Amino acid sequence: MPEALLRVENLYKVFGPDPHAVMPMVREGHSKDDILAKTGHAVGLTDITLEIEKGETFVVMGLSGSGKSTLIRHFNRLIEPTEGHIRYDGMDILSLSQKDLEAFRRHKMSMVFQSFGLLPHRTVLDNVAYGLTVQKVPKAEREAKAREWLGTVGLVGYEDQYPAQLSGGQRQRVGLARALCTDPEVLLMDEAFSALDPLIRSGMQDQLIDLQDKLHKTIIFITHDLDEALRLGDKIAILKDGALSQVGRPEEILLNPADDYVEAFVRDVNRARVLSVDVVMKPAKCRLTTANIDEALRQMRGWKDDYGYVFHGDRYKGVVTQETLEQISGRSAGPSPDLHEVAQEGPTLKPGTVLQDALTATLESDYPVPVVADDGEYRGTLSKKDMVDILA
Repeated sequence: MPEALLRVENLYKVFGPDPHAVMPMVREGHSKDDILAKTGHAVGLTDITLEIEKGETFVVMGLSGSGKSTLIRHFNRLIEPTEGHIRYDGMDILSLSQKDLEAFRRHKMSMVFQSFGLLPHRTVLDNVAYGLTVQKVPKAEREAKAREWLGTVGLVGYEDQYPAQLSGGQRQRVGLARALCTDPEVLLMDEAFSALDPLIRSGMQDQLIDLQDKLHKTIIFITHDLDEALRLGDKIAILKDGALSQVGRPEEILLNPADDYVEAFVRDVNRARVLSVDVVMKPAKCRLTTANIDEALRQMRGWKDDYGYVFHGDRYKGVVTQETLEQISGRSAGPSPDLHEVAQEGPTLKPGTVLQDALTATLESDYPVPVVADDGEYRGTLSKKDMVDILA
């Protein structure tokens, strides 16, 4: 099981001149509006407890005012909590001195902002290298690393341009390269793609997915867009009015919403584009373990289905019916053929295939389609009924 890198425990944030004085009202469950009207204090976060594992993309989502940006700014102490604990790799972040906190921000966490946050008077190369400049890395070394990251995000040739000369998507790529250039353990992305046009936004999502496949960073991504959250997140936390409604994997959020608020969020999601075969497949069954017709027939009569899946070693060969085997077994003359010879070839699915891409094979098959991993392991089956049940 992956290691929890960041732990947040019972985190509260109240904005105002005397936040501790209103904490009893917060704990008693008074609404944000009620507390604001009576005390002039704004409740930002209420009793947040969660764990973020090393190497995962953890998405925090919610509507405007839900507290998601407030939460992410606690992780590097741009905002100080009213109460609670934040631990990074076992270390209490709230106990860090100002000097240690500055070092923590420089080496452990980098941030990518919605508004890009680039320095307009510096070139693209200097913007990307800025974090290394602060760390006093020699010029030749930091420029070499900056060029490397510009290549990674597809901006070779733009080194001497200035931010004003770039498109929004290009500026966000510069911001991403700058955040990665210091090789942080955690990447904080606060609505990083929200200001981009839909097509450019989709391209940036693709690039982030590709980068994460190579880098395995811990990414904490803030968004108000559920489709973006479902596409990027290994886990998703949904906030409402500063409190957690649900934390879970995308399929858990979709299939088992914790409350009416989450259910309203996921109601119109195209599940076929989000859920994968391994989430909805049924356990492996009906695998014939012999090449002998009579023995295969005896196996098949021992289960309720009148068909079986034929494998040669780990390689899937096809499906065969009980009726076919009985006809062959009933012949009096000549030797029986090998089971592999009578199996009907059919489609297979990979576990990670999204349902949208598995739809045709599933609907056109007379039998549940076997799910077979790259190493040949038979994982399960996906039937028309399974598909209808999950998409209806």
